[in-house]
Amino acid sequence: MSQANDPKTHPFSNAEKDPDDWTTGDEPMTGAQASYLKTLSEEAGETFDESLTKADASKRIDALQERTGRGA
Repeated sequence: MSQANDPKTHPFSNAEKDPDDWTTGDEPMTGAQASYLKTLSEEAGETFDESLTKADASKRIDALQERTGRGA
């Protein structure tokens, strides 16, 4: 593996990958996603949808982070 493709030297190289392109995006959201999404939903006064996929949860988290001011 070349250094350019080594995740240890570039640990965030795929951090910006579009959730629609995730190979596991159609799986149920992770526990960490659910916990954070529930917190963000409560802060934003929105309903928490526990049936979201990993990809949809990621998109919803991004939207609620922007709305609540928690985004980077």
